[in-house]
Amino acid sequence: MLGFRRIMEFLLVVMTLQIAACTEFFKPFNVSYDHRALIIDGKRRMLISSGIHYPRATPEMWPDLIAKSKEGGADLIQTYAFWNGHEPIRGQYNFEGRYDIVKFIKLAGSAGLYFHLRIGPYVCAEWNFGGFPVWLRDIPGIEFRTDNAPYKDEMQRFVKKIVDLMRQEMLFSWQGGPIILLQIENEYGNIERSYGQRGKDYVKWAADMAIGLGAGVPWVMCRQTDAPENIIDACNAFYCDGFKPNSYRKPALWTEDWNGWYASWGGRVPHRPVEDNAFAVARFFQRGGSYHNYYMFFGGTNFGRTSGGPFYVTSYDYDAPIDEYGLLSQPKWGHLKDLHSAIKLCEPALVAVDDAPQYIRLGPMQEAHVYRHSSYVEDQSSSTLGNGTLCSAFLANIDEHNSANVKFLGQVYSLPPWSVSILPDCKNVAFNTAKVASQISVKTVEFSSPFIENTTEPGYLLLHDGVHHISKNWMILKEPIGEWGGNNFTAEGILEHLNVTKDTSDYLWYIMRLHISDGDISFWEASEVSPKLIIDSMRDVVRIFVNGQLAGSHVGRWVRVEQPVDLVQGYNELAILSETVGLQNYGAFLEKDGAGFKGQIKLTGLKSGEYDLTNSLWVYQVGLRGEFMKIFSLEEHESADWVDLPNDSVPSAFTWYKTFFDAPQGKDPVSLYLGSMGKGQAWVNGHSIGRYWSLVAPVDGCQSCDYRGAYHESKCATNCGKPTQSWYHIPRSWLQPSKNLLVIFEETGGNPLEISVKLHYTSSICAKVSESHYPSLHLWSHKDIVNGKVSISNAVPEIHLQCDNGQRISSIMFASFGTPQGSCQRFSQGDCHAPNSFSVVSEACQGRNNCSIGVSNKVFGGDPCRGVVKTLAVEAKCMSFSEIDASWL
Repeated sequence: MLGFRRIMEFLLVVMTLQIAACTEFFKPFNVSYDHRALIIDGKRRMLISSGIHYPRATPEMWPDLIAKSKEGGADLIQTYAFWNGHEPIRGQYNFEGRYDIVKFIKLAGSAGLYFHLRIGPYVCAEWNFGGFPVWLRDIPGIEFRTDNAPYKDEMQRFVKKIVDLMRQEMLFSWQGGPIILLQIENEYGNIERSYGQRGKDYVKWAADMAIGLGAGVPWVMCRQTDAPENIIDACNAFYCDGFKPNSYRKPALWTEDWNGWYASWGGRVPHRPVEDNAFAVARFFQRGGSYHNYYMFFGGTNFGRTSGGPFYVTSYDYDAPIDEYGLLSQPKWGHLKDLHSAIKLCEPALVAVDDAPQYIRLGPMQEAHVYRHSSYVEDQSSSTLGNGTLCSAFLANIDEHNSANVKFLGQVYSLPPWSVSILPDCKNVAFNTAKVASQISVKTVEFSSPFIENTTEPGYLLLHDGVHHISKNWMILKEPIGEWGGNNFTAEGILEHLNVTKDTSDYLWYIMRLHISDGDISFWEASEVSPKLIIDSMRDVVRIFVNGQLAGSHVGRWVRVEQPVDLVQGYNELAILSETVGLQNYGAFLEKDGAGFKGQIKLTGLKSGEYDLTNSLWVYQVGLRGEFMKIFSLEEHESADWVDLPNDSVPSAFTWYKTFFDAPQGKDPVSLYLGSMGKGQAWVNGHSIGRYWSLVAPVDGCQSCDYRGAYHESKCATNCGKPTQSWYHIPRSWLQPSKNLLVIFEETGGNPLEISVKLHYTSSICAKVSESHYPSLHLWSHKDIVNGKVSISNAVPEIHLQCDNGQRISSIMFASFGTPQGSCQRFSQGDCHAPNSFSVVSEACQGRNNCSIGVSNKVFGGDPCRGVVKTLAVEAKCMSFSEIDASWL
């Protein structure tokens, strides 16, 4: 088993070499469509797509994410093209590193997967400014996403750039590449009404422009009910089973199935139960759908300042089947994999039906949709299949509360509430959306042995007794309040934030001097009032300093500020720091949203009345001095005047912190704990791992979640009363074995001594499968079942356990075949228990990366309790190969 990792590494190297030498990933083929489905190389297809955004991972992660998508049943990968990442400066393009979109698409093609490229170029995606480069705002006369010549010129130029690049790299299907679909615009139908006739004209122009580029594959517009005839309109929603395209000539495509949701600083963390997600997907295919994409199958991380919002967190985990770190999220990944297998078993029948499936009402809230080929013959007398074989059926119970027994083709089927049963042969149930048989993975963030040797070099992270402590030898650097030199300038009036910063930094200082007279001081003392600074409207964060001291901070989106200030006689320095926390990524008129302040800024409570500061002379300072000096980089961090953090130091605002650390051994994903800090940004070896902010979610609103019934983003919230995010992903490829530079800018004050770097991995796995579950989906493809020698109804269910790549099952913590009670990590034996349960499971699983065990009396040497439906429950521990090998020495 030790060679497994080496084999996988070798295969990744071979894959990369193949990509470099490859000009065709497939034999060239055409893509078209009819009213039923996309037609690939002359054949209709039922397609499952995995949504992955390449910049939200590193290139080193891409092969594994693509491989896990394929293993999970995906036929293709879907992504946006991120304009602001590819053209950060007008006319200067970036297709390197995390923005090497060509490499990403080629990796998908090399894995045998198709590709759906959503050029947009507006993406939304909870991405900064919806994917638009901020320089776009500066083009004279521009209005985004409407019939506006300056915008259309820029949009066409970028879309053409991407299409030409794909053609040049031979990536379209007719060139032997993986790209089978493109998208122009994105959810424009949501805001089209805001633009009136100009919006309608823009939709027609965008469609004509896209088609005119000659890409040679179909184009999609999602959420666009007035999409022109030569563009497929598609659905984005939690449920799309009732979606119908705007023309009979178009198939039903689901471009975004929101299998999770995003989180905001200070908010709860959304979660979508996999039973409901599977129900939605099954219903979509049941009612005529043909292409389905998970948004997201892997969410990833908003590195740098790429998160949109405002106020969206750095993590974009999205409750996806593959988590932010690239690990499988179980049971979601496994249950959906089984769903995809069941749908694929039905595909021959689904694509053979030219019109709508046969609809059969089975009860007041129960129904069947039957797909049968014209050669299918039903023996009405016995309700058995005749001489045809192409027949698949979906049996749905849309009752949110009650199970139902229904009769279908002479047999009785039990349907749990809010579920769909899939019958690939119109007889045997292969899968039910509410019956989860896949394992549960329990993940942890901890330091795993063998531990790194302790080091006493100044500024290094230390380990004591297996706990990853930060040494007391952090180094610090104070960030100046207000003007620090460099790129500052003076101007009259309040300038709009983005017009000044061009989004090169979150931070913009507005600085001026105020003179306070003796009369004002006397007036305040006599009247017992205090002056206030009034800002009519601000976003996202404003911090107000008077004479270098913080007077107050405010958070909000276009909210009014009233801040009492302490002023002294004579001249006072007023420094107002405007901060962005992700630019608006959704809505009409994005170019007008802006940042900073709107309206007037004035000082009230003076003897002479209020003082309007709006048109005064202001000094503008873009960014932080530490940013300007790039003291977070490997090249420049030593150029700053760092000093040792005193032992008696108290939390300090506007402070830079620096230390070094050794990377945890092994290859498990690495996580940085910043829950002891306030708000700021962090860099590792010069790479920005994103913003951090330890805002706490409300204590209420996290009731137990019932998968039954329509889902919405606040239905199944978690993390109440805790910081929205405390752990931050450090990609392994950004680390070296030792002396990794960690730099943090802290705005509000925190304790760096409690920061830790730990591993993120699956520590325990559990599964619970009964005799009443259905046989494993892979058995449907067994040659004896395909040839009819054995009936699938005679196959037994199986329990499947799998640790992360590079891990083995180190020990079995619980095993019971009989009537075990409880749930994962809380299992207990019931009244019925097979005595050899532990030994059978241990022999099958211990020391292996994965294992399967049949759930039957035969496997456990007899029936431990007759007349009772037995269940097998297992809990196992996972450890890395190196840890197990070390423990066996």
